[in-house]
Amino acid sequence: MTAETVLTALADPEETCAGRHLVWLASGPDGRPLGTASLRLFTREGQRHLAELDVQVHPAERRRRTGSLLVEAAVAAAREDGRRAVVSQAEAGSPGDAFLLASGFRAALVLTYARLSPADADLPALTAVAEEPHAGYRLAAWEGMVPGALADTYVASRRAMDDMPMGAVDYGTVVWDLDRVREAALAVAARGDLLHTVAAVDRSDGSIAGFTELVVPGIGTGDAQHYGTAVLPEHRGRGLARWMKAASIVGAFQRHPGLGGLLTDTADNNPYMRRVNDGLGYLPTHTAYEYQLDL
Repeated sequence: MTAETVLTALADPEETCAGRHLVWLASGPDGRPLGTASLRLFTREGQRHLAELDVQVHPAERRRRTGSLLVEAAVAAAREDGRRAVVSQAEAGSPGDAFLLASGFRAALVLTYARLSPADADLPALTAVAEEPHAGYRLAAWEGMVPGALADTYVASRRAMDDMPMGAVDYGTVVWDLDRVREAALAVAARGDLLHTVAAVDRSDGSIAGFTELVVPGIGTGDAQHYGTAVLPEHRGRGLARWMKAASIVGAFQRHPGLGGLLTDTADNNPYMRRVNDGLGYLPTHTAYEYQLDL
């Protein structure tokens, strides 16, 4: 640590469904805040090897080792906690992009971010897609927590995310149960946002074959964010992802006319979902890298 910079370690005492957080504040000799680092330690089964880092340094304080000191403190804490990997994300071409590379991280995944604005959304065409019949399937939709009648099969359908393309990132396996589904819905509600889910249901047995999630700001303005979209392997190749996502888009713009747009991101090694998003009218906005540091 430099003589001029002081790091103060903080901790969030509350553990959430996503894990627990450690935080460091970097200050100058006069007490001025220079930057922060936040380290999320995943605590769920299947991801206890992983930590996620976010470092923010005031532009005027960059290139003075403030960021390096914060990374060193966070990495040391991750190593002490027995983690084998730390991940972080930065937009391509940004100061953070170059900084993570210089700090020993490697690019493990390329993400393309895209946005669909009301002006770019062809709602009649999207409505037609959402209303297309799919033999053997029907659509179901809900706000917040999944209805009790669909809860068990919805939890089972979460394994559709297990083989989601993640490049070379060591994300592990996310294990879902009803408690985790409930905690995730409650976390969105606690922020004041709305969780909207559309699912494709297999008519033969009433089980969920796939789902897509969208989180809308509670005030109904600004941009909404797509979360997971996935179809179980045995139901793929039937156009269900396109069908569900079109229904989600139409529903969002109808219920929340003040929305500025819908945001989504897709791994570059997931060409199928890229084609779905492109076909629905999403326009790329920027590229980001998911970085990983192996401990």
